[in-house]
Amino acid sequence: MSQLTPILNVENVSLFFGGNAALAEVSFDVRRGEIRAIIGPNGAGKTSILNCISGFYRPQRGRILFKGEADLTKTPTDQIARLGLARTFQNIALYTGLSTLNNLMAARHIHMRQGALASMLYWGPARREEVRHREVVEDIIDFLEIAHIRKAVVGALPYGLRKRVELGRALAMEPELLLLDEPMAGMNLEEKEDMARFILDIYERRGVTIVLIEHDMGLVMDISDRVVVLDFGQKIADGPPEEIKQDEKVIQAYLGEA
Repeated sequence: MSQLTPILNVENVSLFFGGNAALAEVSFDVRRGEIRAIIGPNGAGKTSILNCISGFYRPQRGRILFKGEADLTKTPTDQIARLGLARTFQNIALYTGLSTLNNLMAARHIHMRQGALASMLYWGPARREEVRHREVVEDIIDFLEIAHIRKAVVGALPYGLRKRVELGRALAMEPELLLLDEPMAGMNLEEKEDMARFILDIYERRGVTIVLIEHDMGLVMDISDRVVVLDFGQKIADGPPEEIKQDEKVIQAYLGEA
């Protein structure tokens, strides 16, 4: 399913908070065109590694190469998204006072070329650019089946729909690599099934490489190409789902006996 070329290389990353190691010499790669899962118990360092990749944390040691060139540990946070990387958050981070449409339009700012004055005047190139961005956003709204809430204020939406809007906002950035931090946490069964379908469609129909943190092991083992397992900030296993399910260290630390 996946190509062999890595789009992301995490190399010996260590992250400390005071004297506590959140990550200790963690290394793995993500191949272009795969779903790469990161699993482990709570506090294992899963969100910490995503925060390092996306620039929210700066590790004290190691490097993270994106597309074989940019070291994300030294790239300004506001530039990382422009390189082709987007993420969702474990705790939903949306503009709760804005509509679904405007939340998605806000994510298009990294692709906008017209200045503030031209945008305010809304004529010529600025108007044409606005139309192009609106077309991209409307396509995502249709793709995620949220047309019925396009004008709804996000803060008033049910939890499951807000998670879907956040996914849409990440897609609006047109990423090559999409980081999903527990996209199904707190959802009911129907909402989980919908989200799983959208994740697979993003991967298969839109060709986006995905890094997925998720506690639903059935889903992880079904859709992932490879799985990396963290425990207490250290990598304890890495491989295809079939191997991970049989790994004794993973069973003891996280999966438990069948």
